Amino acid sequence: MYDALTRIIHMKVSTAEFVKNYGTLADKALKEPVIITKNGRDRLVVLSAEEYARLKRRDRRVVRTGDLSEDEVAAIAKAEVPAEYGQLDEELKDWQP
Repeated sequence: MYDALTRIIHMKVSTAEFVKNYGTLADKALKEPVIITKNGRDRLVVLSAEEYARLKRRDRRVVRTGDLSEDEVAAIAKAEVPAEYGQLDEELKDWQP
């Protein structure tokens, strides 16, 4: 029963199932991600090109701290963590580099 529920929430199929039902599952991937497994382990995710492009747009921009403007440094200095993320401070309490 759990496996059937998992399939409703996340479409998950074996590699063999995906190859056998490529057309149907490729169409399904246009609406929701399809997880492809191999030997019972998640291996690939098929999703629409539109969703992939959306995710790529969300990639983080990485810059060296020396390349930040004074305004950007000031904005970072003034930034506050929203209260709903306060529990993350506890996770970092004993962190050491």
